[in-house]
Amino acid sequence: MGKITYKRLKGSQNMRQRLLLATLKSTPVLIEDIHADDTLPGLRPHEISLLRLFEKLTDDCLIEINETGTKLKYKPGIIVGGSHLVHDCGVSRAIGYFLEPLILLGLFARKTLVIILKGITNDSKDPSVDTFRSTTFPLLKRFGVPSEGLKLEIKSRGVSPHGGGEVHLTIPTVQHLTATMWTDEGMVKRIRGEAFTTRVSVQLGNEMIYAARGIFNRLLPDVYIASDYRKRSEAGNSSGYGISLVAETTSGCCISADTTVSYPQGDDEEDIEGEEKKELIPAADVGEKLASVLLEEIEKGGVVDSTHQGLLFLLCALCVNDVSKVRVGKLSPYGIETLREIRDFLDVQFVIKPDPSTGTVILKCWGSGMKNLSRKTT
Repeated sequence: MGKITYKRLKGSQNMRQRLLLATLKSTPVLIEDIHADDTLPGLRPHEISLLRLFEKLTDDCLIEINETGTKLKYKPGIIVGGSHLVHDCGVSRAIGYFLEPLILLGLFARKTLVIILKGITNDSKDPSVDTFRSTTFPLLKRFGVPSEGLKLEIKSRGVSPHGGGEVHLTIPTVQHLTATMWTDEGMVKRIRGEAFTTRVSVQLGNEMIYAARGIFNRLLPDVYIASDYRKRSEAGNSSGYGISLVAETTSGCCISADTTVSYPQGDDEEDIEGEEKKELIPAADVGEKLASVLLEEIEKGGVVDSTHQGLLFLLCALCVNDVSKVRVGKLSPYGIETLREIRDFLDVQFVIKPDPSTGTVILKCWGSGMKNLSRKTT
């Protein structure tokens, strides 16, 4: 066996994209100075958890971390996938942080991926599991991923700080992704959504729904927001509530937004001495504010919302050797960083052309020709 040549990187930025692209391209990476200037230097718990998740999905993966956690050697293995897998995502980041790379690895795995993920299903930092089901899955279908194989079941919900949620995810394998020409946003034809409550009154969910509908019904008649009231074992370990919304357009685009609020202390914990338990944001305000956020996302234009830009660019870059052309709103910081990592790992560069008439941006690229050579065929 010859000496391994590592791609040398510095810093903790874009850790998730770097590890994902390194795995897809089988590129060993050496990352130094990870959170080196922070009070607590080294890999964060969610970054270590992500590495362990990749380790479960692959064969012959090598991970070396120094004592301080500021230096990582990662040699990716063969993406195997498989069934009966279980991973605890912890509580430092939500399950949504892990889902984006997990989905892409699953598509190029040797076998269909069936995995149970445990942790926080809904928070205000990462996309919720509801958003992945309502918005991310339809996005994948644009690139030739079969809809009948995609499945995400929410067995129990969990909010921060103590999580306790559980989702069952199934991702089919593909031979390759199909290039797309997707520049028509269309007009919004309906609004769908779901409001949930965990270990609090169902009335809070109704208040969020009523407030959100109060804004949307002035604009269009087809609005339906379901209620998901969880209690006991299905409600996780912390109290909270939230709402996810999606605008569906005439051209098949799904624009989403979601949010969650939860108590900083668990119900079973004593209040910190000298401090009162903080009151949550009124449910009606949560529903009204998120409805406004969704309208802002629609106003930005583009075929996806700002949180999905990075995934959209990754899918375009991983397509077969053909041209993909997409339209997005103003480029988000995450979208820009993803474009840079795609250039460095896949050697794919996007042609970026602003459209002054709409305030949107049109991006075009030639796919890297990524193929699933290990996929089992019947």
